[in-house]
Amino acid sequence: MNFFIQRSELRDIYEKVVAGERITDADALRLFETKDLNALGAIADFARQKKTGNNHASFIINRYINYSNYCILSCEFCSFSRKKRDADGFQFSVEDIVAKAREALKLGITELHIVGGLHPSLPFGYYTDMLRALKNLDARLQLKCFTAIEILHLAWLAKKSVEQTLIELKDAGLASLTGGGAEIFRKEVRSQIAKGKESAEEYLDVHRTWHKLGQRSTCTMLYGHVESLADRVDHLRQLRALQDETHGFTALIPLAYQPENNDIPVKTPPTGFDSLRTIAVSRIYLDNFPHITAYWVGLGLKLAQVALSYGADDIHGTIIEEHIFHMAGATSPQLQTEAEMIKAIREAGRTPVQRNTFYEPIKILETPAAVEAKENSAHSKILEDNLATA
Repeated sequence: MNFFIQRSELRDIYEKVVAGERITDADALRLFETKDLNALGAIADFARQKKTGNNHASFIINRYINYSNYCILSCEFCSFSRKKRDADGFQFSVEDIVAKAREALKLGITELHIVGGLHPSLPFGYYTDMLRALKNLDARLQLKCFTAIEILHLAWLAKKSVEQTLIELKDAGLASLTGGGAEIFRKEVRSQIAKGKESAEEYLDVHRTWHKLGQRSTCTMLYGHVESLADRVDHLRQLRALQDETHGFTALIPLAYQPENNDIPVKTPPTGFDSLRTIAVSRIYLDNFPHITAYWVGLGLKLAQVALSYGADDIHGTIIEEHIFHMAGATSPQLQTEAEMIKAIREAGRTPVQRNTFYEPIKILETPAAVEAKENSAHSKILEDNLATA
């Protein structure tokens, strides 16, 4: 037994995890409330190893494209959306998006991640045309697009049911829904930070419908604003329940709230401690989720590295151009290179794995030990050559 767990107040929860028992909501709240981050991390790391069965950590070579930031909503936490009257609003044509994708394909991307605001006037055909044009570029390109609220908006535009809308988008090339827009599910919190946005039930039903079509998606939780720790547990509970029903989620991506350019006053924004415990509790509680992603854009790459010892087994992607978090005040880089992602994973003692949209491995790279052995061998060869010529 890990030294930190042996003397911890959390030992009984650890024993539950070891025995394969599901932890309760009360257990999850205890984990959120503990100050024993070392023990919490040890339990989460055990849960990760038990779930994945390996010491891998994954990343994806992808590109973000936001087709427009015009939006009919005015969510208090959002720094991305603009009205038509705003000088810094934008929208791209399908041709513009194809051009961006063509350039990104030269960098080896396997996924395009595409979301935008709820545009007041773009027709439904714009979205299906965009998907088809991108698939025509490269049939292997996986299109991960649209949040649940965008799907509801598109269904309204098309005057079709959510199911029929999703079928038409899938037929046009949609591979996966994004998990954005979950925020916090509790009604009182949701109405405070995202008045007018879809309800928790609507968000979950969009993903339920997508899953019942045999498709997969990710989900999120925005933490560190006005929600309580109990609200976070309630949010995770609803995700776990839907996963029990559909088994359609590939991963949870916890998102740290960025307070700098937002209208929600927050006394204590998410700290490193809070981010690590949120990732750890998510890994322990969501026993039916294959993966937990440490989103480096919100955390910074160094903290995302640490999160690989607190239950995360993925650090997301190269991204290339991220707007939503950076317009909210994130100070992380706009992109990470493939080499930087691999280096960060190896430094954390994990074997880097390039994955696809569905968290399936594309390429397993050399382990940290193998790289170290090569470097030592090369160093020894240099010393031998120097001695031989001395």
